[in-house]
Amino acid sequence: MSCLIKPNETVLFQGDSITDAGRSRENDSDLGRGYANHVAAWFSASHPESRVQFLNRGVSGNRVRDLRVRWDLDCIDLKPDWVSIMIGINDTWRLFSQNDPTSADAYAQDYHAILSRCRDELDARVVILEPFVLPHPEDRVAWRVDLDPKIQAVRALAREFDAVYVPLDGMLAAASVIRECEFWAADGVHPTQAGHAFIAKAWLAAVGAL
Repeated sequence: MSCLIKPNETVLFQGDSITDAGRSRENDSDLGRGYANHVAAWFSASHPESRVQFLNRGVSGNRVRDLRVRWDLDCIDLKPDWVSIMIGINDTWRLFSQNDPTSADAYAQDYHAILSRCRDELDARVVILEPFVLPHPEDRVAWRVDLDPKIQAVRALAREFDAVYVPLDGMLAAASVIRECEFWAADGVHPTQAGHAFIAKAWLAAVGAL
């Protein structure tokens, strides 16, 4: 598989704290300490001639409704060629932490709206990273009843918009058979450095950059 990302294109990462990962708000070259930085570093080292630009606009705590609100400033105005999105775990987490649910239908509607804008206003390709949760601590097991319908919605959207899809929930579940869950994400949600590297490797493979 040849690399789908072409020379001089711009890739925008979007999402919540997993994407944010402590990125700088003042310096676009500081992509944080997470998978977005791993992707940019490995891609740039492997394809230096391509001069691909990477931007990160992940915001900790965001749900999909928050992405929709800030989509002009943090996506459309940046005119990326590729938009990489991982969003959804906070839409589930808030149900259990604050009794503030997001239905699967509302989640899908907001996600559909931002994907439609990527297609209609940017003609951008999209990479969708599946939201995930690992069963550690044990209370995370109960989250599956809320997260699983959202994952199914994301898969349907990926088919509709011909997105590059990274099935992280299943991939990390399989990885957790090899090493314990907390090796990949200490709280079942936020990746360790090994977890971020795992996500970056999956992302790069999905776009043919490995």
